[in-house]
Amino acid sequence: MTVYPQGATGYGLMSLTWRPDPIEPQKFFDAINVALDEGVTFFNSGEFYGPNDDRLLNLELLRDYFKKYPSNRSKMTVSVKGCSNLKTLAPDNSKESIEESVNRISSYFPDGKIDLFEPARMDLVHSVEEVIEALKPFIESGKIGGISLSEVNGDTIRRAYKVYPKISYVEEEFSLMHRAIFQNGVNSVCKEYNIPIVAYSPLGRGYLTGTIKTLEDIPEGDIRRYLGRWSSDDILKANYGLVELVTKVAKRKGCTPGQVALGWIRKHNEFPDKYARIIPIPSAASEPRLRENLTVVGLTDEEFEEINKEVERIDVKGYRYSKEAERFLEA
Repeated sequence: MTVYPQGATGYGLMSLTWRPDPIEPQKFFDAINVALDEGVTFFNSGEFYGPNDDRLLNLELLRDYFKKYPSNRSKMTVSVKGCSNLKTLAPDNSKESIEESVNRISSYFPDGKIDLFEPARMDLVHSVEEVIEALKPFIESGKIGGISLSEVNGDTIRRAYKVYPKISYVEEEFSLMHRAIFQNGVNSVCKEYNIPIVAYSPLGRGYLTGTIKTLEDIPEGDIRRYLGRWSSDDILKANYGLVELVTKVAKRKGCTPGQVALGWIRKHNEFPDKYARIIPIPSAASEPRLRENLTVVGLTDEEFEEINKEVERIDVKGYRYSKEAERFLEA
C-alpha cells in the first residue's frame, strides 16, 4: 500500500536544525508535539538538514524523538529527502548513492522503515527512469512506503509515472514569490494523475511574513544569506510589493501576512478542476510561529482573485538559490 501525505498543512523540519544556532533537543521535540496537537500528520525531513559539522542532525533528533515518544510514531507520516553528497550537497542519483541513502536514513527509524523517500534533486546524469527503477526494490521490500520527487518539471513527472504510477507526491517551491508550477507543467500533470503537490518555502523563506526588510534582519550564518533573493538590500526592497500585498489583505481580515500567504496556497484546493491538491509545509522553530502557521485563515473568492491579479504585476528579482544551483531546479 503506497503512502500519501495527508492534511491541509504539513510541517517542514528543516529550520529546526539547518540554522546557525544549535537547537536544544527538547525544543525540537516540543515543536513536533505542538504540530501533532494542532492536527499535523505529515512531516518533511532531510538527510542533510544540519549544519556543516553535523549534516545528519535532523535525523538524529528524529531518532531521539521516536525513542522518547514511541507512541507518536504511528501518528506521523515522515518524508525524507536524500541522495545528496553530505559534504558538498551535490545531488547524486546513482544506484549506489540511492542504496546508501535509503539504508542510512532507514537506520534512524525505529522499525527500519521510511514512510516516504525523495531524491532531493535530479542530478542531470541519471534519468528519472533509472532513479525510479533503483527505488522500486525498496518499495517491494517495504523499506520505503512511497516515492516522491522534488524540483522537477511536468515532463519528468510524466516519465516517472510511466515507470511507477503510484508517485506519492511532488515537492516544489510554491508561494506568492514563486509560482512556476503553473508554467512548467507540474500543476497540470499532477492534476491529471491525481498526485499531490507539497509546497516548500510557502512563506518565501519567511519573507512574506513581513519580518525581514534588510540583510540585518537575517542572522549571520543563516542559509538565506547565501541565496540570490536575499543577497542584497536592493533585492529585498525590490520584492517588497509582495509583502505589501499580503499585509493589505491581512489588515482587512485581522490576521497576519503569513496567514494570508498560506491561505492563498490552500485556496487553490477549492478549485480541483484547475489545480492539483497542494499541501503547504511551512517551517517554524518557535511555538507561536508554528501555531500561527497552522491556524487556517480562509480567503474569499474575491480576495483570491484580487491577490492573483496583483501578484501578476510583480516581477520577483533574484535567484532562488545561486546561479550554479539553478540548473538542478525544475529538472
